[in-house]
Amino acid sequence: MTARQPVVVVGDALLDQDVTGEATRLAPDAPVPVVEVAEERCRPGGAGLAAALAARDGREVVLVTALGGDPASESVRAMLPAGVRLAELPLDGSLPVKSRVLAGGRPLVRVDRGGGSAGPPGAGVRRVLEEARAILVADYGQGAVSAVRRSLTEAARRVPVVWDPHPRGRPPVAGARLVTPNAREARWFCGERDRDGDDSLRAHSRRGALLAERWQVGSVAITLGCRGAVLARANCDDPLYVPVTAGHDGDPCGAGDCFAASATGVLADGGLPPEAVGLATEAATSFIAGGGMASLTSWREGRERREPPPPAPVGAGDVGALVESVRARGGTVVAAGGCFDLLHAGHVQFLENARRTGDCLIVCVNSDDSVRRLKGPGRPFNPAADRIRVLAGLGCVDAVAVFDEDTPEPLLRRLRPDVWVKGGDYSVRDLPEAAALREWGGQTLVLPYLDGRSTTELARRAAYASP
Repeated sequence: MTARQPVVVVGDALLDQDVTGEATRLAPDAPVPVVEVAEERCRPGGAGLAAALAARDGREVVLVTALGGDPASESVRAMLPAGVRLAELPLDGSLPVKSRVLAGGRPLVRVDRGGGSAGPPGAGVRRVLEEARAILVADYGQGAVSAVRRSLTEAARRVPVVWDPHPRGRPPVAGARLVTPNAREARWFCGERDRDGDDSLRAHSRRGALLAERWQVGSVAITLGCRGAVLARANCDDPLYVPVTAGHDGDPCGAGDCFAASATGVLADGGLPPEAVGLATEAATSFIAGGGMASLTSWREGRERREPPPPAPVGAGDVGALVESVRARGGTVVAAGGCFDLLHAGHVQFLENARRTGDCLIVCVNSDDSVRRLKGPGRPFNPAADRIRVLAGLGCVDAVAVFDEDTPEPLLRRLRPDVWVKGGDYSVRDLPEAAALREWGGQTLVLPYLDGRSTTELARRAAYASP
């Protein structure tokens, strides 16, 4: 990819305020917690936050937003990083202020006040949009995006446009390269008012494809928090699932803005949507692990990070009993397959990512005869008993099952998993077992292996190194 290209961020800026403290008692006049305030912090919010995040890697950023002469507008102007240049729309009214009260790091209440309407763009704003090489739209429904919508429609025909939507905002312009709602927003846009609706990867993929078709955009990435993201296109039943490589506890506020800003940067530099979503997922996870919004206000180097605890070991156990147990509590059964002859880092990452897609992972392993027919004489290097023992020792593996056929299809028909995961450069359409999964409503996913790791390469190097 080329050097970092400049990005234009368009949308509604806000002033975010966090009031933090501890709550150890209830108020005597009402059953509400009393917060002993320890600190108050302010920062740019909305499109202002997206612009600040986009500029964190030294990228040149222009923020097109509505600001006035009120104190909140002046505060946002003063707090924007040096790498963010303003192209202002007139603001009739005051800038919205969003205040959160947190106790013990957890939000208790949010108070919103203020608000105004954006005026028409001047020549300077129009020139910025005409010369933009990539645009991120953060539409919070305050009018800034509506004021320049015609220019955004024209821009989407020639440069990457990433649209971070909000239920109060307008739909994305046709031709946008990538739209990034979170799971709750995607349900809302699809007309689902049940906050506890279908949370399966299949449902999120269906929503993404539906929205991509309805909005006439290139692709839709639905962010799923600690589960990663699903990238879908219109009229395509081959979605891409991007899991997180490591989960982290922390305040998720701002993670969506970080995701959208990172994806825009990748597209601006010439990347494709799958690459953009993969890198954006990693960036959002790292943002939370590094302290989230607190890291933007303190700018402290070497901030202590809390690493996730190692996964607890789980015995393989009886496969049938495991499936029944998981299904009885409404969980998702995931199966993954392969020879796993010489287990390497690529296999481990693949299995860890597969486990994150559901509530248990069953590894379907080719028998020795099956491997021999598939790979040729001299394979497998390790007998099935050894391969099973190594796989069962991984914390992400709940059970191991062996199949003797050329494909795992007969075993899958017995297990009937909710999700079947395969690793490598396959397409879902190329997998013969995908048709079987559809018979009982299962979903097939393809996850990439770690680049540069393969059993064949390990064997070649070992043979070359031997005396």
